[in-house]
Order: sequence, then C-alpha cells, then structure tokens
Amino acid sequence: MALLPIQKELRGLASPEVAHIQQSFFKTGKGQYGEGDVFLGIKVPVLRVLAKQHRDAGLDTVAVLLDSRYHEERVFALLLLMQFYQRADDAGKQAAFDLYLGSTHRINNWDLVDISAPHIVGRHLEDRPRKVLQRMAKSASLWERRIAIIATFHFIRLNDFADTLQIARTLLRDEHDLMHKAVGWMLREVGKRDLSTEEAFLKAHYQSMPRTMLRYAIERFPEQKRKNYLHGKV
Repeated sequence: MALLPIQKELRGLASPEVAHIQQSFFKTGKGQYGEGDVFLGIKVPVLRVLAKQHRDAGLDTVAVLLDSRYHEERVFALLLLMQFYQRADDAGKQAAFDLYLGSTHRINNWDLVDISAPHIVGRHLEDRPRKVLQRMAKSASLWERRIAIIATFHFIRLNDFADTLQIARTLLRDEHDLMHKAVGWMLREVGKRDLSTEEAFLKAHYQSMPRTMLRYAIERFPEQKRKNYLHGKV
C-alpha cells in the first residue's frame, strides 16, 4: 500500500537513537506488555506540533494511521482523532467514537490510552449511557481495561466520581501492574477534588487492594497517613 503524505513526513522525522530508547522504555521485548511494538523515534511534542498542522485530516486518514505498525503513527492518529472530535458535529463525534472503540487492539500501549481515552471515550460518554465502560473493565484485553478506568478522568474533572469508583472496584483483583498504577492514579485524582470520597473507598478496600494501587492512590497523603495505610493502621 502506498504511504500517505503524512506518513512520509513522519518517517522523515525518525531518529534510530530515540527509537532505541523508546523501545526499551515501552517494554517491547518478548513477553513484555508492549511486545513487538516498533518505534520511529519521534518525541510527542513534535507529534503535537505536526498534528496541529494537519488539523483537517479526516477519519479515513486516522484509520490508516491507527493501523500502522509504528507506534508514533498510532500516537499521531489519536492526536488527529482528538482534534477531529472537538470540531465534529454529533454524527462525526459518533463516528470518531466508533472508530476508537473498533481500534482498541491498535491502542495498545499505556501512552496511547492515556493520551486519548479521557478526550474521546470519556468526553463522548459524558451525557450518554456508560455501560460500555463496565464491559471494557471486564475485558480480557489489558488495554480495554485501562481505557475503561482512564476514560473516567474526564468525569473526575467534572467532579463526577461514581463510574471511577465502580470500575475501580471491578479492577481491584486485576493482575497487571499497569492496571494497579492506572486505578491508583484515578483514585488519587478523585482525592485531589474530594478527599473524603477517596478515603471512604480506601478504608473499604485498602487491605485487599494491590500494593502498587494503594501506593499510587495515597501518594499525596501526609507521610504519617501514608504509613498508616501501608501498615494497616487506619
């Protein structure tokens, strides 16, 4: 298949030295969560600037880039999709959301999820039914589970915590470290806005939740309070 002009532009920015560092950082080795992912070696700030220059790109272009073997082309696709969503009418927003959910197998590393899920999934579901998040939270796909919890960051920013807490309960027994970090992070974000709500959740679950999840959730607590949670003295 012929390369899109945008792909030619991206590949002209490639840096093998940066790519080597990125492939280690994003755990692309055998058996690791990013196994097989391939990097061009382009830093995100560069991609953001370029995305603004291509703000008129349509969903056909996004779909091609999302299917790329190169990590940065998928990042770039998501940046374009976020721009598209912001300016689209209701039908366009639904099409962008549908493309996103139909491409979760390509949104397959934590940075891809974190950069996009609140701005597309969370924003789209702000005034719509959210059952899809619970379905994704129970998915066999690590990345769909991460999308489910990170998407709720949009709701948290609106002081709407119910879905975050519900999904956090669903994910308490998740076995993957990346999910422990994601859930703990979202609980911490709840606490920044409503500490009593976060603490009510923690007091009910801190003794059974994974240690990393707890550490992330209480990161901003005063030192003695952190120690009390970690040593089971709350």
